[in-house]
Amino acid sequence: MRAEDNVVEPLRLIVGGGIGSGKSTVLRMLQTLGVVVIEADRIGHRLLEPDGVAYADVAARWPDVVEHGRIDRKLLADIVFSDAAQLAALEAMTHPHIGEAILQRADAVGNRDVAVELPVASDLLGPGWTRVVVVVPEDVRIRRARERGEDVADVVRRVESQPSDAEWQAWADHVLRNTGTVGDLEAAVIALWRQLRGRA
Repeated sequence: MRAEDNVVEPLRLIVGGGIGSGKSTVLRMLQTLGVVVIEADRIGHRLLEPDGVAYADVAARWPDVVEHGRIDRKLLADIVFSDAAQLAALEAMTHPHIGEAILQRADAVGNRDVAVELPVASDLLGPGWTRVVVVVPEDVRIRRARERGEDVADVVRRVESQPSDAEWQAWADHVLRNTGTVGDLEAAVIALWRQLRGRA
């Protein structure tokens, strides 16, 4: 047997789910297991900076969200999360760049496991990625977001603009149900990671 036959391919995980589902918590847990975490939202925010690659297109499409030369993401969110066509237009401008940046970062870490937090059920990363979805009833997600101090009306708009739990689960390869304690979720994350790494 050749030495390379024993090489274990690094994990490439997408962690998805609606707002307030616990994606970030799952990512932190994976990070403690040595997984490199990439947040698509952070990349998306960077694209909207004045020197970002999507700034000019977004500013031209929605000039009213530009204040003092910068895109006000709150104003932009108020528009796109209330109108599916506007959201689709924004995603068309930003998703290709976000996908490219994520793939570049994943390639840069070589054989380390990677998990990407993705707030949309999308194939923007192409094949070879395992989809892990965190699901929680909608009312619980809204309550959790409110407890974090987020605007309830804004949270509801975002929830309504995102896939339902049923749609998320249909998209997923693996589902984590975050309806118990943090300890329950951590145990589920570790069990899934061991399973995917062949250590179950």
